[in-house]
Amino acid sequence: MSAALTVLVAAGAVTVPAVLAPASAQGAPDVLPPEALPPSVDDLDTPTTELEAPSGPAPAITGDKDGTGELDALFADLAGVASEAEAKPIVSRIQRIWSTSGSATVDLLMSRAAMAMRAKNLPLALDLLDVVVRLAPDYAEGWNRRATVNYLREDFGRAMVDIERVLAIEPRHWGAMSGLGIILRRIGRDDEALATFRQVLTIHPISENARKAVDDLAAKAAGSPI
Repeated sequence: MSAALTVLVAAGAVTVPAVLAPASAQGAPDVLPPEALPPSVDDLDTPTTELEAPSGPAPAITGDKDGTGELDALFADLAGVASEAEAKPIVSRIQRIWSTSGSATVDLLMSRAAMAMRAKNLPLALDLLDVVVRLAPDYAEGWNRRATVNYLREDFGRAMVDIERVLAIEPRHWGAMSGLGIILRRIGRDDEALATFRQVLTIHPISENARKAVDDLAAKAAGSPI
């Protein structure tokens, strides 16, 4: 189990079942906010021309897991920001590092999967991402993208398993945590969702979606109308 999920589980806030039935009977799934979607080079909020070009060799396929200097510095900066304007370039740089697979084949498959998702061809997207995670099991964004597809297919159990893999590789992945919070909220596990979104805010304190979710869930827990 990942460090991030371990923290939540140890606190009794989150339990990850082996299987969750699809929630089609509960209606259409919530729309995922942008931060819960996996970033890719052509999906970043900030235009490529505004991003700092990586210097030196490309980050390892592990998302810099073995050389965490730059990411550690970026996350330290992110934890101290006071505004969205300050956070945006830091977030974009982190997303750029995360999106770098180190493999032209994996990058192509990710791009094709993104096109399939935009075309709402989820079976094709899932097939492509199955190949990605086989080719690059230590590439967090492959699992993150597949978690998104599984969520959109309302296969919440598999989405949560994929999210756990993301967080095992990168425990600070606020997008994956946000996705977990959305699923927990969607299936009625509000206390666990609240704990998860609070965990997001310890990493990305300017996350508007996480802040709103915390406010809404806290108000609901207190019996106030949302």
